[in-house]
Amino acid sequence: MAATAGPPGAYERRSTSDATGCALLGVCAAWTLITAGVQGGQPEGVLLAVLAVAAGYAGGRICGALLPVAAPCAGALVGVGLAAAAPELSPDPVSAAPLGHTGATAALLILASGAACSAAWAARSPATRLAMRLLAVGIGVTALVLGSMAGAVACTGILLCSLATALMRRRVPGLAGLALATVVVTGLTWAIADDTLPEGLSASLKGQLDGYRVELWQDALALTGQEPVLGVGPGRFADSSPTVAEQLLTDGKPHSALLQQAAEQGLVGVILLAAVFCWLLYALYRSPRSTQVVLSAGAALTALAAVASVGNALSLTAVTTGAGYLAGIATARPLGDETVQVRPPGAPPWTAGRE
Repeated sequence: MAATAGPPGAYERRSTSDATGCALLGVCAAWTLITAGVQGGQPEGVLLAVLAVAAGYAGGRICGALLPVAAPCAGALVGVGLAAAAPELSPDPVSAAPLGHTGATAALLILASGAACSAAWAARSPATRLAMRLLAVGIGVTALVLGSMAGAVACTGILLCSLATALMRRRVPGLAGLALATVVVTGLTWAIADDTLPEGLSASLKGQLDGYRVELWQDALALTGQEPVLGVGPGRFADSSPTVAEQLLTDGKPHSALLQQAAEQGLVGVILLAAVFCWLLYALYRSPRSTQVVLSAGAALTALAAVASVGNALSLTAVTTGAGYLAGIATARPLGDETVQVRPPGAPPWTAGRE
């Protein structure tokens, strides 16, 4: 079934979505400079991350329009290669699991898996589609070989979610479920740091984490309470954290994107971070691509958000660039025809490219 142009005004709505994303990224950069100017700090890292997301998204839109299958396939292969080299991509000291670069490795493999699944649904040929799914399976196996259990579980989940989208006609319930999953994971992270969970559940969750990480989260939450609006300044968590000061070998980060944003840029920074993620989901909703491509990419971005909530994944520029690239591919309008939907058996035909 060939892609259709969509309902009247679809182009204008996508343009509005793009403008909203540009504005949000600009506000994130501006807020980083404001907090750095008032509180001091090093805003370069956050500004680089914002630039990486924007550049990746733009590159994904271009490559996804020109090469809707080859672009995500190439991205998946690059992601696997970077994951294998992840410990060498950052100057920070490599800590023992589950700290260190395990989160970055898992994040790169998650993005690679999402790209492979998206390429599978964009492919017309059954042989190509099978090859892309075998690549996704291989990425999960690679995660096990690299010792990233979180990556292996996430890649398996992404593949299963991607296969399940064959039975889905509408993308709204899927995107809503992904948003809910992100809220649950980030909420649990905040609750663990605040020690507000029931004792049994808290002990079970903390048992999956090392005590050092939980102490970092508690420091981040304490710093947020001291400076709830502006935070302590970008890049200044290490200067203000008692737990970091007691360690000889540390990268000086709280290993949670949510809590690092709260500690260094205040609750306003948290709201902006959440707004960017919501914008990505909205851009996927407005995407002219098929529901299967959209939800495969959305599952990968949700898994990335979960890993970033409990790890240090977003500190690697390759991860933020890859996230933008995957989102760009999933929201690009291919120049040629594309398979739009895989209609569930017995379902009535539809007339619009976006459901």
